Amino acid sequence: MGVAIRTANADDREPVTRLLDAAFQDDPVSGWIFPAEEDRRATHPRLMAAFVDIVMAEGRVDVTEDGAACALWLPVPAESAEEEEGFAELREAIDPDNERIELIGTLTAGVHPAGRAHEYLWMIGVAPGRQGEGLGTALIGSVLERCDREGVPAYLEASSERSRGLYERLGFALVERPLELPDGPLMWPMWREPGASR
Repeated sequence: MGVAIRTANADDREPVTRLLDAAFQDDPVSGWIFPAEEDRRATHPRLMAAFVDIVMAEGRVDVTEDGAACALWLPVPAESAEEEEGFAELREAIDPDNERIELIGTLTAGVHPAGRAHEYLWMIGVAPGRQGEGLGTALIGSVLERCDREGVPAYLEASSERSRGLYERLGFALVERPLELPDGPLMWPMWREPGASR
């Protein structure tokens, strides 16, 4: 089954934000950032919108033609320094009293590999009713094919055991050890060398 994929544009901002909000409302990491369900339902969409804005400005958002899945990719240069003040600004803009918005950014920046240019899969979301159809695999696969051709590695942080299994099948491997969120779930930093899924 072929999955038609295109690069999102400004008109896709709202639908992509709604898709990511729906896909991640019950994600363990989203639940850790916003432990109160009512707060998560109200504030989580604003965080997803901020992520979409960042990636549309600095990277690329791929979306399936039917809008059921999307992937947010950032190209990371070899000499990249994470901007920790950006996480503080994000917290201030989204939910100033929620220190976990800033903390998640600081912790993931601390485990992000440096020294080699790579593609960073910031997020991938599939509509809850469409999961298991191969849409996520198709979205990731289209970028990994290019990575293989160009000799570029890829990186991500898996936020659940289920997603970790998918990424392992695509050639990603754990970088050192899982990231333990304080009083929260694990995240799995994963790296893929070009050609790893062949």
